[in-house]
Amino acid sequence: MLLLPFDEDYRVPLRRAPDVRKACSEAYGPAPGEPGPFVASLRELLGLIGAHEWRRKGIVVPALGTRIHPHYGVFAPVRGEYVGLVAAAPLPPSCTLAFDVGTGTGVLAAVLAQRGIARIVATDQDPRALACASENVARLGLAARVEVVAADLFPPGRAPLIVCNPPWLPARAGSPLERAVFDPDSRMLRGFIGGLAAHLGPGGEGWLVLSDLAEHLGLRSRAELLATFEAAGLEVLGRMEAKPVHPRAADTADPLHAARAAEVTSLWRLGVALRFLHKQP
Repeated sequence: MLLLPFDEDYRVPLRRAPDVRKACSEAYGPAPGEPGPFVASLRELLGLIGAHEWRRKGIVVPALGTRIHPHYGVFAPVRGEYVGLVAAAPLPPSCTLAFDVGTGTGVLAAVLAQRGIARIVATDQDPRALACASENVARLGLAARVEVVAADLFPPGRAPLIVCNPPWLPARAGSPLERAVFDPDSRMLRGFIGGLAAHLGPGGEGWLVLSDLAEHLGLRSRAELLATFEAAGLEVLGRMEAKPVHPRAADTADPLHAARAAEVTSLWRLGVALRFLHKQP
């Protein structure tokens, strides 16, 4: 409930206030100068500063063996178990091309490149994510192998491997920081599943990385997820699982402790069902 004043250039006109202009410009864009001074909550400012520090220092990703630098409003790979699943899953035979749908920071595209895939097309429709992923793949020296493109889900063409880590909770986001966590009406999840068969190459696999936290919260059932696979002409080729290792999973004071303690993150290996193959162009 505490509001802080800001000048039009993002300075906080209070004695001993830190210089937060860079953190604000990264989140809000260049200071417009108009319409003039404004107020924002202390909680929001702390979030801006935290995002700025993550972007500046980066986050160590053990499966990648280096740091990824997230931008404000782009999901940060602090949940390393999902990255580890993509690093460990068996690649389809002769996999030289992969699509990373909803790339975010570009971390999964970088993992796939590190695993030896010659070309990865990483897509996102959020300008922040596109800038973030481009910056990360360039910093890692992967720009020649990872192409970052603006697209709503899939790029044109087909690939033997298509990876997607959509937001895990089917609910409405209340702020830009929540958009990578909440997927209203499961739009991205359903879009990926529904369009996967049309973009997989012969014998290809789609890897869906998804937590079952929504199931434990009563927001989605396992039966609904499996029915969505079937309706899209997909079959489950295999599934890998990982338990969360973040501190909140063991925090008994967390109101969602029971759900977090039971949570499992899965990498669903999906292929086109045989009954669906003859329908494809």
